[in-house]
Amino acid sequence: MREAVRWAPERVRDLYVTDEAAERYAEFVEPAREQGRYVHTVSEEVLAAMCDAETPQGVAAVVDQAPTTLAEVLAGSPRLLVLLTHVRDPGNLGTVVRAADAAGADAVLVSAASVDLTSPKVVRSTAGSLFHLPVVTGLEIGATLAALSQAGVRSLAADGAGSRTIDESDLTAPHAWVMGNEAWGLPEEIRSACDEVLRVPIHGRAESLNLAMASTICLYASARVQRA
Repeated sequence: MREAVRWAPERVRDLYVTDEAAERYAEFVEPAREQGRYVHTVSEEVLAAMCDAETPQGVAAVVDQAPTTLAEVLAGSPRLLVLLTHVRDPGNLGTVVRAADAAGADAVLVSAASVDLTSPKVVRSTAGSLFHLPVVTGLEIGATLAALSQAGVRSLAADGAGSRTIDESDLTAPHAWVMGNEAWGLPEEIRSACDEVLRVPIHGRAESLNLAMASTICLYASARVQRA
């Protein structure tokens, strides 16, 4: 809630807090009051009924969504993006949003048939990063790859089938990492539609990395090169 109040105050409609939480989180509860937001004091029982978390932290908020389009993202001449194809696990989506934010990415792109960005577990997993950078949802993969190409953004498929590693490619130009589904990865038709297929090097005996880990490694490889 702190990040929503700090970075997207115009979207915060209501805050619900217990007496204890109002004191503990005064750093953002009081600014919310000063901004004219409705701050409701509720009991722990009421807050528990409102939230799906097993151990609510004493505060909840109603925050308006801020839909963003791919055209708006591309109009900003992005240098680093990540495109998630059919991500189904809410923890993975939230963690990738958080990693993209930390790596300085310009936006996160999410295909249709993916988990709902507004589901509580996704929102919690972003740790506030959801309010820091654009996230575009409901995208069709083929059309998205075509739009990226037209905007001068290379598409880099992250897949174990890659002939080269992420350290062997030129990551200085604007690009988007294309990440596959947790279970079946990237289908051949998507890999072949990308500009390059790269793999994360595995030096030990692990069979593979999960989606969130692989995305984080790829994003930071790009950030290291682009910010050198």
